[in-house]
Amino acid sequence: MTGEKRPLVILTGPTAAGKTELSIKLAKKIGGEIISADSMQVYRYMDIGSAKIKKEEMKGIPHYLVDVLNPEDEFNVYTFQQMAKKALKGIYKNDHIPIVAGGTGFYIQALLYDIAFEPEQENTRVREKLEKLARDKGNSYLHKKLEEVDPEAAEEIHENNVKRLIRALEFYELNKIPISRHNKEQREKESAYNSCYFVLNDDRNKLYERIDKRVDAMLEEGLIDEVKHLKDMGYHKDMVSMQGLGYKEMLSYLDGEITLEEAVYLIKRDSRHFAKRQLTWFRREKDVVWINKQDFNYDDARILDFMTDVMMQKGIW
Repeated sequence: MTGEKRPLVILTGPTAAGKTELSIKLAKKIGGEIISADSMQVYRYMDIGSAKIKKEEMKGIPHYLVDVLNPEDEFNVYTFQQMAKKALKGIYKNDHIPIVAGGTGFYIQALLYDIAFEPEQENTRVREKLEKLARDKGNSYLHKKLEEVDPEAAEEIHENNVKRLIRALEFYELNKIPISRHNKEQREKESAYNSCYFVLNDDRNKLYERIDKRVDAMLEEGLIDEVKHLKDMGYHKDMVSMQGLGYKEMLSYLDGEITLEEAVYLIKRDSRHFAKRQLTWFRREKDVVWINKQDFNYDDARILDFMTDVMMQKGIW
């Protein structure tokens, strides 16, 4: 762990690719600790719908940014970056290797390139105006507004992802440049760390099959009861946390707006769309090492050997 830049391993990929299990095995092998780069697992009470790792699944590996905020708490890319940097300090102090595991590409980018977030990039007045527009005129209206000023971002952001829609429009209003151009510029920056950026992927049909099975498993584990409990606690659709996949659809079902069958269909469909958008994001990133599971015959031991070989070449391990 010598040298000017500190080591950082990233293990990301589309939803349901198998990142969680592999990250534990990797941490065991290299003496790592895990920072979650997931926009939902950070919240308490939201376990099933976020596919949150269980305590026993951690196998004694320290995890950061999991189960640390309440659903009403503010959590965005800046908050993630600050919390992750604090976690990094502790991991380096333990003389361990940090592994950032999760599928939120923008969060990973912010940490990897140590993006500076200027105060003018966030403005409560602008955000509140956009939130009101979303409530009054709907997500589609916001998405059309984004298409007008930043078609590239609009193509990448689903209209149900109100949090990212608002952020993209807010960024444009405050900086007068599209957030897609800003992100492109950030990708040209040099990593602030001696990093390995792994993207775990699978055959598309297999990935979609895993997504469908995961949603079915969530229902069996009690997703409906989990969302009902959150609703009873006073959490509602207007909250950023409750806009997460699985939560907003189940709230619509509990509110009698759609049937259970429709809710399940929407969760599966939008999860597949989400996986596709994640892959689009990762393909734009530079210095990424792709791990296609089928190339390794779905053998985690072979995948881990490959990863550690790459890390040794970079002097990380």
